[in-house]
Amino acid sequence: MVGLKPSELPPTTAVKFLGAGTAACFADLLTFPLDTAKVRLQIQGEKQRAQVARSVQYRGVLGTILTMVRTEGPRSPYNGLVAGLQRQMSFASIRIGLYDSVKQFYTPKGSDHSSITIRILAGGTTGAMAVTCAQPTDVVKVRFQASMHLGLGGNRKYNGTMDAYRTIAREEGVKGLWKGTLPNITRNAIVNCAEMVTYDIIKEKLLEYRLLTDNFPCHFISAFGAGFCATVVASPVDVVKTRYMNSSPGQYRSPLDCMLKMVAQEGPTAFYKGFTPSFLRLGAWNVVMFVTYEQLKRALMKVQMLRESPF
Repeated sequence: MVGLKPSELPPTTAVKFLGAGTAACFADLLTFPLDTAKVRLQIQGEKQRAQVARSVQYRGVLGTILTMVRTEGPRSPYNGLVAGLQRQMSFASIRIGLYDSVKQFYTPKGSDHSSITIRILAGGTTGAMAVTCAQPTDVVKVRFQASMHLGLGGNRKYNGTMDAYRTIAREEGVKGLWKGTLPNITRNAIVNCAEMVTYDIIKEKLLEYRLLTDNFPCHFISAFGAGFCATVVASPVDVVKTRYMNSSPGQYRSPLDCMLKMVAQEGPTAFYKGFTPSFLRLGAWNVVMFVTYEQLKRALMKVQMLRESPF
């Protein structure tokens, strides 16, 4: 037996909501440099950035992180962390914390199990809801992660997270904070479906066939499978989303224009730029997040039961 035992009562929606956001923030703290490396690899090759980054070439995950530390300082892999944590507290709380509730809502009354279609629908719904609420935090996070500050001449465009929100709204309008919402909704609906549905099904089958009990090994395997599936299906949309959200005004007319220019200038392999850090990040992130999430749900339910207990 590894970790806390499952509580006698199922976790409440509030417990799932709080637990998901907290677990996602913890996972982000541990994997954020991988996410930053992914963003740098994804935008590498854009013509407008070629001159700025001519002296900086990224090769591989570790090479990208080491290059950033050498040229921009040891804190550079964590550029945008504050916005990233703000994003996860609102984003993950909705897409993960509300998944079971939405799945139950879509499941016909009297049915014992939810079909794959219902699970996909629930994952897509909570993923889209989360993006709608948390898009500004994602835009700011990507801008910080993509920005380069080389040497003494590397002036920062933003003087902090709140300044970034204000600057983007002032220079690009409030709609600038929702830039790339459509590709981000597409990307996160896909990611959420892949993550939540895969995790749900793998965990269910491991327990159903009694291969594992409802504890750490089961959660680890389910989360790792979810991370791999999510990376494979979402990487092309993720690259387009990153490029479009980080683009200067007028660079791309639309996400579709961004996609077509990528194919014309860099070939179809551009859709899988940064795949390795994406997988390392999503795989590690899913393992840390889901394992932490499962334990937090149990811990929070124990606290709630103790508070309600008369003795």
